[in-house]
Amino acid sequence: MKKLAIFDFDGTLFDSIHDVLICFNKTLEFYGFPTLTREELIPCLGGNIDEITSLVLGENSSPENVEKVKESYLELYNPSKKELTVPFENAHEVLKKLQDNNILLAVNSNRLTYSLEELVGKYFSDIDFIAIEGHSYGNPSKPDPYGANRIIEKANVDADDAVYIGDSITDIMTAQNAGIDCILVKWGYAKKEDLQNDYPSKIIDDINELIEIF
Repeated sequence: MKKLAIFDFDGTLFDSIHDVLICFNKTLEFYGFPTLTREELIPCLGGNIDEITSLVLGENSSPENVEKVKESYLELYNPSKKELTVPFENAHEVLKKLQDNNILLAVNSNRLTYSLEELVGKYFSDIDFIAIEGHSYGNPSKPDPYGANRIIEKANVDADDAVYIGDSITDIMTAQNAGIDCILVKWGYAKKEDLQNDYPSKIIDDINELIEIF
């Protein structure tokens, strides 16, 4: 049985795309760039904020445009109430059961760390995550295993005792680069080709399945 569950955040624990889409589209419209639909935004997700912004801009991507759109987006997004960003159904209950079963829990995301801590504190205040590793400038982002390795070291477990749970190719590659097992979830923003990847040991439809796995 695994001892450590490392969770991706967006698309795995939280349905967050709606607030992201609103703030990006307001920013894009302000600068005269084409706005996106939800379906067009999903393939842009998974990287850090600079990478996402570059994909959002598409053919208008340049270092100058990425920087100004990113900064304006964050100025809108960070102070927003994020009322549409909520945990997926049963996510809290499953985390609580895993915690009660002495499974160590952690979060590793390319979302900026302070944003992770804000939302985790709001919805999961009774979950004792051993680490929340978001993206910090100066440190490599996923799929680099930097954050996952820091979590494994802090948990003081062997790589064989850890599993990465996520919804995208970025998460699969992060697990692979860290040398740990991966569980891919289908309720998030996974692309069809992600679900056909051979690396994940399991692909699950319902978050409640994690209780049986652990």
